[in-house]
Amino acid sequence: MLLHEQIEHLCESLKLNSVPTHWSSLAQQCIAQDKSYGEFLLSLLKCEQQQRDERTLHLFSRMAGFPTHKELSSFDFKFATGVPKQQIQELSALTFIERNENVVLLGPSGVGKTHLAIGLGLKAVQARKKTRFTTAAELMLQLSTAKRQNKLKQYLTSFAPIKKRSIFKFNSA
Repeated sequence: MLLHEQIEHLCESLKLNSVPTHWSSLAQQCIAQDKSYGEFLLSLLKCEQQQRDERTLHLFSRMAGFPTHKELSSFDFKFATGVPKQQIQELSALTFIERNENVVLLGPSGVGKTHLAIGLGLKAVQARKKTRFTTAAELMLQLSTAKRQNKLKQYLTSFAPIKKRSIFKFNSA
């Protein structure tokens, strides 16, 4: 068995998914830069960790069910004048998660509730928090379906216990 085949086999066994793809090019770079074996191994392990982190964030983002990608940094507070910028910045620190609080965004159409909810959700995903995005309409549909199927109690227990709720009302833009 050739060296690269042995490496691929061992990496598969050890679940080191990015090593077979990157070890050869990293080895060439380390040789060209006259780096030690330890530095090569460190580079390889960092590459593996980075790939795992990216896969985890992608998975968490997919599981959250965001309808689109909207960052908090792209929210236009000048346009949505009724949105309390200081409160949103406070929410972006995600301390409400540590306190087991939910955030409910209320307001008329067009003030940016969905943008803010997705932005906060993305912040939570980046902090490796499992997140679920839903609209009030979707939630009501899911609750009524669970009730019709006599599975309401099961559905409600699938959520973390609600201790506190923060409600933010936005004015028209």
